[in-house]
Amino acid sequence: MDLKKLSEPQLSDNALTVLKKRYFIKDDKGNPIEGTKELFARVANNIAQAEKNYGASQGEIDRTAEEFYNLMTSLDFLPNSPTLMNAGRDLQQLAACFVLPIKDSIDGIFDAIKSAAIIHKSGGGTGFSFSRLRPNRDKVKTTNGVSSGPVSFMKVFNAATEAVKQGGTRRGANMGILRVDHPDIREFITCKADDKEINNFNISVAITEKFMEAVKHGRKYDLINPRNGEVIAQEDAREIFDMIVEYSWKNGDPGIVFIDRINKDNPTPNVGEMESTNPCGEQPLLPFEACNLGSVNLANMLDGKKVDFNKLAKTVRLAVHFLDNVIDMSKYPLDEIDKMVRGNRKIGLGVMGWADMLLEMGISYKSEEAVKLAEKVMKFVHEEAEKESEELGKKRGLFPNYKGSAVEAKGKKLRNATLTTIAPTGTLSMIASCSSGVEPLFAVAFIKTVMDNDKLPEINRSFLKAARERGFYSDKLMMKIGEEGHITDDMKEVPEDIKKTFVTAHDIEPVWHIKMQAAFQKHTDNAVSKTVNFKNSAGKEDVREVYMLAYELDCKGVTIYRDGSRDVQVLTVSTKDTAGAKVKIADPDSILKHADIEPRKRPDITFGRTIKMKTGCGNLYVTVNEDEEGICELFTTMGKSGGCASAQAEAISRLVSVALRAHVKPDVIVKHLRGTRCPAPAWQEGGIVLSCPDAIGIAMEKYIHEKSENKEKFVFKNTMEKTMGETCPECGTTMEHEGGCNVCRVCGYSKCL
Repeated sequence: MDLKKLSEPQLSDNALTVLKKRYFIKDDKGNPIEGTKELFARVANNIAQAEKNYGASQGEIDRTAEEFYNLMTSLDFLPNSPTLMNAGRDLQQLAACFVLPIKDSIDGIFDAIKSAAIIHKSGGGTGFSFSRLRPNRDKVKTTNGVSSGPVSFMKVFNAATEAVKQGGTRRGANMGILRVDHPDIREFITCKADDKEINNFNISVAITEKFMEAVKHGRKYDLINPRNGEVIAQEDAREIFDMIVEYSWKNGDPGIVFIDRINKDNPTPNVGEMESTNPCGEQPLLPFEACNLGSVNLANMLDGKKVDFNKLAKTVRLAVHFLDNVIDMSKYPLDEIDKMVRGNRKIGLGVMGWADMLLEMGISYKSEEAVKLAEKVMKFVHEEAEKESEELGKKRGLFPNYKGSAVEAKGKKLRNATLTTIAPTGTLSMIASCSSGVEPLFAVAFIKTVMDNDKLPEINRSFLKAARERGFYSDKLMMKIGEEGHITDDMKEVPEDIKKTFVTAHDIEPVWHIKMQAAFQKHTDNAVSKTVNFKNSAGKEDVREVYMLAYELDCKGVTIYRDGSRDVQVLTVSTKDTAGAKVKIADPDSILKHADIEPRKRPDITFGRTIKMKTGCGNLYVTVNEDEEGICELFTTMGKSGGCASAQAEAISRLVSVALRAHVKPDVIVKHLRGTRCPAPAWQEGGIVLSCPDAIGIAMEKYIHEKSENKEKFVFKNTMEKTMGETCPECGTTMEHEGGCNVCRVCGYSKCL
């Protein structure tokens, strides 16, 4: 391809930020040495080279490369992140995730750890089933000792991941699965109760049909020792199910996968049995398989307010061609993986921009109309994918493991054992400027802090368009929606039909999340990544209802997330319910907003005390002084640290002192300082210190409390308990939780993607 003749991709500023930070090739100093055009040309050229394997001429290869370039730069389709990052480079590892087997022996366990380290270094994620490992305290014949069980070895895998997670382009992420009939199931369910434990894993319980039948009928079920297949005990099914529900409610782990249902749809049972999934749960794989994923942008598949099925068909077919080529062009990190992947040639074409499609069509996410459209669209995507796979099969041959497969039994002649998967599309959807996967909107708008601490609302483009067309746009309204994240009942200027259409993840009752997941699952070969969002106030019975509904509607697994639950787990040691609290944006400048008077002079004599606070920047010593009129000044000293942290703390203390002597009430200052959050929080007795400003606010609050007549022990409350996710470690923004993974919508950081 001639770069000069190629059209320049039209990307948003946010998309460009993500590409520059995570995808562009960089020099030794970390400076990008390619642009957007070069990136997409690099990928298109590389993936098109697979045509050589099937007798294509150079002219045909060039035409295919140009088609692939246009497919991606139009943002109609994007492949998974490793393909964008690594195609045309030395690494050439294009798969997103892998499943590795763990044999019940020391050699088998540490072979798996070694293989996982190699994969993480190459930028991939890994899934494991620990179900083959003998239970805790079971006999070890070779040593006359006893086993320590699956959970103890999960901790070893977790430590290994921690050690190598910076080695690749992406951080290592894992899925850990244990069958519900394993004797150590109770220990597994509770193993992530402490967020600091096994923190490089998502975990899921592999649920069997026998177990679900026992739950429904209130019966006991068998626990089986995997070492010899013997029944060694029984458990009450409902008690175990309630235990899963309780810990999922607490912090989102474990999720559940319906393992028998997954194997029922195994396209190659002649090759092996499914044991695990990738880290986000949407891709069940055989041991040593890898997933090869990509997504069609449904937001671009519209003609006015109708689905453009002609364009969708062309996009799907070219995307299937692209993904089949990816298999040929990828260098896999292990020989066993190379053999298995090329033997089954599985691809996973999914969708993103689903919420945007609904918004443009004026359809509410939580409606039967939306559920029916989901089924119709995904049925069409799957049918077109099969047509293209059949054509490729005629030209290139069927997948090598076709003989004896379930695909053969159905009378289908396909190039690929599976065709469709709906993955989370965190960073991909940021590049495409569309909604993620099949999730609803996370927010109608959010506040973004730009240079000079200006705060601007980042508004969903469909909402912005509707607001201007319908005449209810105002800067004041947009800022208010940005602060809230969604449309509230008191926003009377917003028409009722707009309120119903522009619902966000936390406005949607959990049953609608499951109905939507089930609609897409009906026509998806593999599985659907979907987070069922709950409000913080949701009860355990709400989670139980969703799990049972997912089972009844033939979903293959469920991931739930209760708003703020991962933070609340460690922050609510002694705090009251703050489910109705709002997250406010700290604005230190507003402290002196109404202080027109000249602050009084500093008194000659003051008295007070110094309070030690732990922060992510080091120990901060906060001195609060007062005179006969009350608190009048504040000083800070930043331990042994200097630089920006010390300078900023000093600047804050000076402003606070001026405000105090200008008769601004101390509790007003505390209110504005508390809850300010940075990427490096710190722990101390009583809770979490979110930042240096938060530490200053806590110290003032402690001083005021202990000067009052209140005899209760001071325990500081954290104003950030109601967060919609964890904080991005790179930019400090609150992250979205989707598909078992956290994604930053500002800088593109993700642990999994």
